[in-house]
This record gives sequence, C-alpha cells and structure tokens, in this order.
Amino acid sequence: MNDYIVRATAGNAQIRAFAAVTTNLVEEAREHHGTSPVATAALGRLLTGGVMMGSMMKNDTDMLTIQIQCSGQIEGLTVTADSKGNVKGYAFNPDVMLPAKNGKLDVGGALGQGVMTIIKDMGLKEPYSGQTILQTGEIAEDLTYYFATSEQVPSSVGLGVLMNKDNTVKCAGGFIVQVMPFIEDEVLNKLEANIQKIQSVTSMLDNGHTPEQMLEQVLEGLDLEMMYLDMLWASEGYIWEKLQHDHINVDEIEADFIKLIDFWKSIYLRKER
Repeated sequence: MNDYIVRATAGNAQIRAFAAVTTNLVEEAREHHGTSPVATAALGRLLTGGVMMGSMMKNDTDMLTIQIQCSGQIEGLTVTADSKGNVKGYAFNPDVMLPAKNGKLDVGGALGQGVMTIIKDMGLKEPYSGQTILQTGEIAEDLTYYFATSEQVPSSVGLGVLMNKDNTVKCAGGFIVQVMPFIEDEVLNKLEANIQKIQSVTSMLDNGHTPEQMLEQVLEGLDLEMMYLDMLWASEGYIWEKLQHDHINVDEIEADFIKLIDFWKSIYLRKER
C-alpha cells in the first residue's frame, strides 16, 4: 500500500478527522538514519503525527516543527512538516536499545520524562509555540494532551509502527480525530464509545486497513464523509514526488497517475450525487 493521508468530517461537521498510512516514509527514515527498532517506532510515530498535523495548516509556506527533549536514552526527537505532506525528522540517539515491555517496543521507556514543543510558522510576525510535559512518552498520548492543553481542542490521536523480524518496517500509520466546540453530547458519547472499542493502530494496519477503513472504525455510526478532493490532490502530489527519483519509467508513472485520478474522481462524483 502506498503512503497517503485522508481527511474527513463526521457527526454533521461536529468532528474532523485525519488518517494516514506512512509505512514507506518510516522505512525510508529507518534506512537513512540507521535507527534501532525502538528508535524507529518513536521516530515513525512522530513523523506520522507530524505529517497529519502539517496537513491541517492552510498555506503552502506554513511550517510545523515538533521537538521532544527527554531524559531517556533516545535523548530527543525533531520532526518538521509542511502543508503539502512533506515531512522529515531524526532521533538524537538513533542507536538506543531497550528490552521489550509487555511484548512491545518500549517507546515510553526510550523517551522517559521530558517536554514537547510545537512551533507553527504561519508567516506571522512571530511563530506560534506551545509546550507541554510528556505524559507517557508514547507520543500519541502526548500529542492528545498537547491538543487539549495548548490548543484547547479535544482530540484523540492513535499512532503505530510495527516492525518485521528483520527490523524493517512492516506497517506504520495513524489517525487524529478532533471535536468542535459545539459538539452534541450524543455525538461525543458515541465517539468516545467507538474509541474505547477499536483495535490498536498497528492491529488495524497489520490487518490491511486503509486510512479510510481506520476512520470507518473510529467514526462508526457518525455519518463519516470523506473529503475526496484532497485525495485527488494527494494523488497528483504523490506522482510528482515519484518523478523526482532516478530510474523511473515515465510511461508507467503516467499510467498510474491516470488510474489514480480516475479512481478518486469516480468516488468523489458518487459522493456528490
């Protein structure tokens, strides 16, 4: 499955949501930085959160930076993203090794205590900056806490990276769901019940779930509406990115481009009828 992000609304626009598959992105970061499994999981989660948060920004020149400074062996993480789906990042100590905790990579142990700083440069006189204390070091919970305290936007963030036995990335992705200030109690209660019963992000991805299918679980019974025009733009951006690499068959890329556009267009037109 290729990497991509989707956006959606639900509950009669009382909820907005983002979901992404980032397997290729995280594997590329692992290869480039030579990260250990736990460092790959930590960086992959932050890259996934960062690329979705970047897509929330409005202008082409807007930039988002997420910095984590922590007491754990990984020492810190930095991720930078823009509004077009471009993202990069690194771990201060990519070689950190820790034993598994409850059968899972111990990302919280690798980070330990610390602070998360999020800087948004939106072309204003001064960039916006918000800072929170790490809650668990597992990153998803820390971003959830950041949204609630620094931006006053109640949110649920799910992030996951699953590794193969050879320490390559098997799958990665996540979601961000945010509620509007005017949300009705009935809608909020249904959303909270859904979040309590869903599978973990890694389980959904390992079962082959697409970003759309993840949101279908999170927003079940809440009149999910996908924003398919964004998918058209994402498809075009994906093909353009592919063209930047060497040894690419242009005819093959062009054919893929046409298939992607026709596919998303057919879905979007069905939604508009």
